Amino acid sequence: LQKRKEVVHNVSLHEIDVINSRQQGFLALFAGDTGEIKSEVREQIDAKVVEWKEEGRAKIIPGVLFIDEVHMLDMECFSFLNRALESDMAPVLVIATNRGITNIRGTEYKSPHGIPLDLLDRLMIVSTDPYTHDEILKILSVRCEEEDVEMADDALELLARIGTETSLRYAIQMVITASLAAEKRKSAQVEIEDIKRVYKLFVDVKRSTQYLMEYNKEYMYNELDDNDEYAVDNGDEEADKKEDSMETSP
Repeated sequence: LQKRKEVVHNVSLHEIDVINSRQQGFLALFAGDTGEIKSEVREQIDAKVVEWKEEGRAKIIPGVLFIDEVHMLDMECFSFLNRALESDMAPVLVIATNRGITNIRGTEYKSPHGIPLDLLDRLMIVSTDPYTHDEILKILSVRCEEEDVEMADDALELLARIGTETSLRYAIQMVITASLAAEKRKSAQVEIEDIKRVYKLFVDVKRSTQYLMEYNKEYMYNELDDNDEYAVDNGDEEADKKEDSMETSP
């Protein structure tokens, strides 16, 4: 009787490239410094892998390439991604961005999310919705458990409301700072007064922007003009003053 034993090896294309480009062979994987792999070697390995796939000796499992803040890439990078996606051994590409209609980096062309239209046409776009109050409450509760922070229910509810009105990141950052405020007053649990104290000490983006608009002339190298859309409109205030003066004049 003859017994056949099938042995399955899980290797990446990069590992195959390294094995075939070094004199050490398989031991080159443990050398640490793999160095640069010539394009000729890559092309030969790709052709061999395709041959193994057609013969049923190999199965290609695509990897995942995740790129955050993809709007920071320029046109050359997007062209490379376009070409790479045409390959049979291309990985699953997942990209994320928080930009709307904006310029493609390095060009004057505007495009949705700062991504060229020919690349957008290849993608499956997943839209996201803002977090609800209950979802923010759950996220903050998990964050408190991860940071070993004991927080009262009413304080957690207040923090979730702040996260809804400002941002989730701001609310998450307040977890540790509120814990330090509670620790300073010798309390093992974060209460509402700790949340209020931290809220007054550390402003969010909206309050910081409002402060800058009110006192922009007090800062050095201020580049904000009175005609700018972000400039504080004092015309109504001056008009009100004139009306008051007119009403009080004899």
